[in-house]
Amino acid sequence: MGTVWKSAKELMNSPIRWVDTRFSLQNAQAGRNLYEQGHITGAVYLDLEQDLSDMTKTTGRHPLPDKGTMQELFESHGFDYEDHIAIYDQGGMPFAARAYWMFCYAGFPQVTLVREGYDDIVDLGIEVTTVEPRYKTSSLTLKWNEDIYSSRQQVKDVTEGKQGVLLDARSAPRYAGEHEPIDKVAGHIPSARNLDWELLKQDQQFKNILDVLPELESVVHMNEEITVYCGSGVTAAPLYAMLKEAGFPKVKLYVGSYSDWITQYPVEKS
Repeated sequence: MGTVWKSAKELMNSPIRWVDTRFSLQNAQAGRNLYEQGHITGAVYLDLEQDLSDMTKTTGRHPLPDKGTMQELFESHGFDYEDHIAIYDQGGMPFAARAYWMFCYAGFPQVTLVREGYDDIVDLGIEVTTVEPRYKTSSLTLKWNEDIYSSRQQVKDVTEGKQGVLLDARSAPRYAGEHEPIDKVAGHIPSARNLDWELLKQDQQFKNILDVLPELESVVHMNEEITVYCGSGVTAAPLYAMLKEAGFPKVKLYVGSYSDWITQYPVEKS
């Protein structure tokens, strides 16, 4: 346990490739504006909707870019497999975890989520700047980790009683179909269990794994193949990361999530 999140203090004397993923779902420009006002020295900015999603697709609200596009993104910022990549956002948000999952999917071996949000990182004394860095373009031979990716068809297989379980990261009322503020259809993917991702955090920071483990183990078991999803694939990413932090060996993310599922298949309410 304990390999996903690290404190910025643990990282400050190491050669790190910093990634800033601050974002606001209410104001798509807010993250970029915050980055330009100040960021960790050397950090590049990856935007949820410009870089970490392909908003031209119709497979959910935050569709995954295709592999070629992701490779170009990583290469354009000069990332290499030898890099230790550390990702932060405002703290207790899902955006860093979304980038974390994408780097892991692309096979990068050293990827860390920063436990603190940006303001707390600054308070620790890490050097910040307004200068946007430029890195030499890299050339990558990516080894995609398909074991952590779940397609719509694979999710359908789970609903039909084949291998695996589904874990819905949305709030209990949305899961039950009692309240649906975003999607056209209320409910959840058939057979899914529920664990609200908001339970994983406190005071703009994700909790220590020992504080979360009983909650996780009350819903899923270590020997299960778990596919996490949410509304658009973003807030499920912290749940994916927390399950990996806890040592669950078989965890996948359905990036299309509920907003993709409802375009093709029926749902359940409970």
